[in-house]
Amino acid sequence: MKNWYALYVKSRHEFVTQGELIRKGINAFLPTVKKMHQWKDRKKLVELPLFPGYLFVYLQPYEEGFLSVLRTRGAVNLLTAEAGIPRPVPEEEINSLMLVLESGQKIDIYPELREGTRVRVKRGPLQGAVGTLENREDQYKFLVNIDILGRSIGVVVYADDIVTD
Repeated sequence: MKNWYALYVKSRHEFVTQGELIRKGINAFLPTVKKMHQWKDRKKLVELPLFPGYLFVYLQPYEEGFLSVLRTRGAVNLLTAEAGIPRPVPEEEINSLMLVLESGQKIDIYPELREGTRVRVKRGPLQGAVGTLENREDQYKFLVNIDILGRSIGVVVYADDIVTD
């Protein structure tokens, strides 16, 4: 009976490893989200792994199958409960994740950012400014209040540009 397993991969190798696994005939699921990314000269909507560093593989629980996965470029380790024994991910959790992704609903990829959280702007013209997260407008932008001279002003800042203080 096949099970889903979580595979830890090298940093930024999620798509490469998924492609290699598929070429080997192994069912690999890489949940992704689209996120606005900003460079100095432009902004672009890019597809990123929902769980950076991880993807899921569906295979029979036998040693040769595990070794085939681990011999794939970018693969590091299967998550285990005890040393050497990969731990299956419950199928209902994977099915639920697939349903959420297929629904097209907005996914919160910044769960640590909540209203009332103190944040610091890490880049851009407001770099170093500290404020309080007041209101989420959508999954990409946040309204931040910055106290200056005892007054607050609202500024829209991209979530990628802030960190919790």
